[in-house]
Amino acid sequence: MSTYLFAGGGTAGHVNPLLAVADRLTERDPDARVLVLGTAEGLEARLVPMRGYELLTIPRLPFPRKLNGAALRFPGRFLAAVRRTEQLIREHDVEVVLGVGGYAAAPAYIAAKRTGTPIVVHEQNAKPGLANRLAAFLTKHVGLTFSNTRLRHGRVVGMPLRREIETLDRRVSRAEGLAEFGLDPDRPVLLVTGGSSGARSINRTVNRAAATIVGAGWQVLHVVGGKSDIGPSDLDGYHVLPYCDRMDLAYAASDFVVSRSGAGMVCELTAVGLPSVLVPYPVGNGEQRHNAKDVVDAGGAVLVADGEFDEQWVTFHLLGILQDRARIADMAVRAGSVGHRDGADRMTELVRDAAAAPSTTSTTEER
Repeated sequence: MSTYLFAGGGTAGHVNPLLAVADRLTERDPDARVLVLGTAEGLEARLVPMRGYELLTIPRLPFPRKLNGAALRFPGRFLAAVRRTEQLIREHDVEVVLGVGGYAAAPAYIAAKRTGTPIVVHEQNAKPGLANRLAAFLTKHVGLTFSNTRLRHGRVVGMPLRREIETLDRRVSRAEGLAEFGLDPDRPVLLVTGGSSGARSINRTVNRAAATIVGAGWQVLHVVGGKSDIGPSDLDGYHVLPYCDRMDLAYAASDFVVSRSGAGMVCELTAVGLPSVLVPYPVGNGEQRHNAKDVVDAGGAVLVADGEFDEQWVTFHLLGILQDRARIADMAVRAGSVGHRDGADRMTELVRDAAAAPSTTSTTEER
């Protein structure tokens, strides 16, 4: 039996692709054992056990951004996390460590190097994180989601997707999607989502402009997120959901999308061929704008800055797109042209290639 350690988490954007590869690997090799290294605070603490995988935890260690007490304690705490991960690798006789980014990834990469365990990396964003930039110097097995990512030894594999997204045929499932959300089959559907937590600026703008959009002949399926204070609406054709467990059916029912441009969202939209307006999250290192580059360059999406996405933009720009059905059809084809549905398969092959490669020598003691 082969044992693999998958490291990373914190957000659904890290956990979902990790689980997609774990599922595909165990489908191909039922004797394979996948352990997941994460933190007790991240989303992996809930999602990993739900999927049937064993979660091993280490402390959550944010990289210090300024010199303070936490920064002074960081080196010792990080080394302790590395040693704990080394112990887990030896105890479970791990053959390959796969990292997807997040707090658990960096200690896992260092521990794998110290124990001579092959390392595989998946970078989901166009702008790589610090842990994965480090890991790219420790291995040649580096999978990228986007073609414009600059990472040593990187090869484009796409995003490992959930099976229900990977296999979705929007035309076949459209009727089921419309029924699931109580939508009118005779009116086109605009899907609006900012992710599981929502996007306050997108929510506010669309909520205020809903009557205008509905008046133009569209209906709106608005997933506001669990933290939003926007409640149900009496406006006919404006459907508000706090969250959505069946995004596959939401995609099947929809004709156009307004959303953030997180890596997972961009990859799901391009995989199923949905045209969109993408509003990058304005905080952080700008990765969401970079994530959108391929599909925007292909003509499958329109990019608008968060500060510009207001009611006036909806009226003078978004409605102009929604009223041009030929343009929407063309954008759908262009979006699909840059999508990948086989990311889970490609990453699984990368893991198996690493397992089959000649082993390296440990920098500490023999395993």
